[in-house]
Amino acid sequence: MPAIALTAVAAVALVVSLVVAFRPDGGTGGDGKDAAKPVAGAQVSESPTATTGTAASASPKPSTASPTATSTATGAATGSAAATAASSPSASSAPAGSSGGSAARTASGSAPLAGRIRPGVDYQGVATSYDVGNGDGACSFGPTTDVMTAAMNTADYETSKACGAYVLVRAAGGASVTVRITNECPAPCAPGQLDLSTQAFARLAALSAGRIPITWSLVSPSVSNTISIRYKTGSSQYWCGVQALGHRNPLARLEVRTSGGWRALPRTEYNYFLSEQGSGCGSAIRITDVYGEQLTVDGIAVRPDVVQTTKVQFARH
Repeated sequence: MPAIALTAVAAVALVVSLVVAFRPDGGTGGDGKDAAKPVAGAQVSESPTATTGTAASASPKPSTASPTATSTATGAATGSAAATAASSPSASSAPAGSSGGSAARTASGSAPLAGRIRPGVDYQGVATSYDVGNGDGACSFGPTTDVMTAAMNTADYETSKACGAYVLVRAAGGASVTVRITNECPAPCAPGQLDLSTQAFARLAALSAGRIPITWSLVSPSVSNTISIRYKTGSSQYWCGVQALGHRNPLARLEVRTSGGWRALPRTEYNYFLSEQGSGCGSAIRITDVYGEQLTVDGIAVRPDVVQTTKVQFARH
């Protein structure tokens, strides 16, 4: 090879060596990975606009989307519950009584179906006394040997809604007695007044006192009996009066099952629920107490003036 060519080759080799020697990475990172890292890092640290822009644009989305998502979720949950209830009539209707009763029991004494007399409320009034005779009264329960009874003033009697209610009566001196409402005390009995049996009054004061101030309240006592059903004298499949006996809590409603579903019967002042056209006479009966608990009784035939026992009783509160 000519001397000139060799000199040229040597010069080129020298230039290449100098270039390699003076590279920023000192000649390392021939695979390119180490060179890529600082570049990527530079992009992350040197691109605050892109980083904060992404975060800023993402941050409002959850906050603005949150109500929509919540509403959608609520709607979906509601729809799901509605669909479940609609698709499971037996599940929603079968336990209605027990679940209604359970709900009432956890309601801390609240009674959504109560009338003038409500649990957890103390009523002020006076107590008088009367001879109850055979124990029968306006509530049409019939003769009884239970003498711890009382007649409720007309206002609180409330068209027989007070019938069968148990009330705790307290005198100023601290004496008390629990009585069952079996009768109505008409005028001049004033709102809040109770006309007690002489036996019950004697638990509070001497009969010679005649009239004493009292405080009374609705209670849900322990009872050993179950509820009974009685059809009124003259009842048939064409007309009937139905009465519930021995219930622990006051009744709010009595219904009979008809071809069109449950039908609530109107209540009379003498404490019978009437079906004047005979609708539902002899069919299943559903009773509801003031706490909302429902009990269904089947197999009660139309047998006038016969007390027919059941196996059910309202829960204690």
